[in-house]
Amino acid sequence: MCGFTGFFAFNTERSRSDDHGIVRAMCDAIAHRGPDYGDVWQDPDVALNFGHRRLSILDLSEHGHQPMASQSQRYMIVFNGEIYNHLELRAMYLSEHQFRGHSDTETLLALIERIGLDQTLEAINGMFAFALWDREARVLHVARDRFGKKPLYIGWAGKALVFGSELKALKAHPDFKAEIDPHALSLYTQYNCVPAPHSIYKSVWQIKPGCLLSIAIEGLDTGCDLLDKMTQYWSAAKIVQERNIRDLPHTDSHSDIVDEFQFLLKQCVRERMLSDVPIGAFLSGGIDSSAIVALMQSQSARPVHTYTIGFEEAGFNEALYARDVAKHLGTDHHEHMCSAADARNVIEKLPDMFDEPFADQSAIPTYLVAQFARRDVTVALSGDGGDEMLGGYSRHISTPKIAALPAFTRHLINAIPKGALKTLIPTKPLMAKHLDKTARLLSADTRNDIYDILLRNWDDNPALLHQNARLDVDENAALGLSEQLMLWDTQFYLPNDILTKVDRSTMAVSLEARAPLLDRRIFEFVWNLPMDVKIREGKGKWLLRELLARHVPREMFERPKQGFGIPLADWLCGDLRDWAEDLLDPRALKEQGLFDSAAIRDLWDAHLRDKPRHCDALWNVLMFQAWHRRWMG
Repeated sequence: MCGFTGFFAFNTERSRSDDHGIVRAMCDAIAHRGPDYGDVWQDPDVALNFGHRRLSILDLSEHGHQPMASQSQRYMIVFNGEIYNHLELRAMYLSEHQFRGHSDTETLLALIERIGLDQTLEAINGMFAFALWDREARVLHVARDRFGKKPLYIGWAGKALVFGSELKALKAHPDFKAEIDPHALSLYTQYNCVPAPHSIYKSVWQIKPGCLLSIAIEGLDTGCDLLDKMTQYWSAAKIVQERNIRDLPHTDSHSDIVDEFQFLLKQCVRERMLSDVPIGAFLSGGIDSSAIVALMQSQSARPVHTYTIGFEEAGFNEALYARDVAKHLGTDHHEHMCSAADARNVIEKLPDMFDEPFADQSAIPTYLVAQFARRDVTVALSGDGGDEMLGGYSRHISTPKIAALPAFTRHLINAIPKGALKTLIPTKPLMAKHLDKTARLLSADTRNDIYDILLRNWDDNPALLHQNARLDVDENAALGLSEQLMLWDTQFYLPNDILTKVDRSTMAVSLEARAPLLDRRIFEFVWNLPMDVKIREGKGKWLLRELLARHVPREMFERPKQGFGIPLADWLCGDLRDWAEDLLDPRALKEQGLFDSAAIRDLWDAHLRDKPRHCDALWNVLMFQAWHRRWMG
């Protein structure tokens, strides 16, 4: 796991020595992604500069260092991630190749020389982002993995084409102009993240999951829109569209399917246990992480290191569940109880960690558990991906039921004025919030509208002075509503929220996170199965539940989904109140000119009166303000 950056200087007024210093500074900005080694490379013929920071996981020797050249010297690469099938690909295609070491980066380069880039992208399985320079064709290729586990940005800094794993690397270029993109800001305020291909800055884009951008340097117009040059080499939507649903026998057990799923997931876990450094796992006690840990322990000769955190406040502590699972499986379990002071310390780091606005509150516990695990291990497996593919979110189950309500009921609920439920049920603000969202769902005209309502923070955003953007998602009319929501979550919510959170939180402490459920083979397997083995009797993840029941008693995991929550609403009224008051200063908001300071103040005052109701929207504004203060000055 690593970080990389670089730039092509169309403005040749600077010396090569100056360019070397610039790429070194860009590289140093992401040193946390790779504390073990760093180096830069400059093409001797053109003004292309590569920088790389290495977190050594496989092949700890100098043979794994980057930037790395191919054997023929035609290709130069900077690579971030892991190719889990690289040994298999060596045996399949590269049996006569003379390797210097045993890193997957060297395998990747040799494979590109042997079968070409397009076929290589089809063959490799893993999490990755890379920049590949073809010195012969003078083409720069940048690519991102299928699900978007690893980040990659590209854009313009004056007349320089800049790229890197994080925006802070691009911002370290002296010609970078930090101008906020109003459309991206609007998307952020609605959905708590800036979705690919956008970035918070003008003239900078994220490479979308499963996409490749190939740029012929000669003749390229500086400052041009790079979005049109992006091509998709893998598409979740296409896999779903071309699927062939298996005709399963009518049975309650489907033991054969559970056997197949367990065999496949066990293989995916085993591949992700390959490491030359200590490895462990996050364990929340929930279904996904418990299943991953169970399959890890079943293939390990010694107790697996597992890590969980809890919070002192009642209702926010899953540590007891994780402890029971760990004891049953026989892992070497580590548990840490966190306080509001622990969270306060993390909040101060969030603007540096997420160098564009990001408002998923669970980033705080994700960072804390990563920091805790990093004391002992360099790699940690996680359960990410199960919810999106197997119907694990409540919206996958409840939304189709709401959409199927009889016309009379829909008419009755729709007759209630927007927001009136908050007044009608003043002592039950959370209930009023859910009923209000139900009413809005019933008024939705399309599935796109339904998904938009499910994810966004605001109905009509009163705080943002500029445009109100919305998601651009394509509908598959052949899918049922549950499956459509699951696919959209895979395409949007998973890469832009969940995986962004995990990547930045873990890499901030130089920890590599691996997600066995996010394997292309798992995705293709479960999408060729009928819904009955995903959602059954009002519960999601049936297939994963049945697998886990083979390793852990059901009473240890059969409970309502809790999520990685924190008592933020209480903290904002207590330990974090002064911090929030400072960021929401009306004069600063007015001078900034992006938010309606009066509307924000009304929201803050209302939260102090009845805190559960406005926490999400306020946190969105607070995270933007903290980011703006750090990066826009």
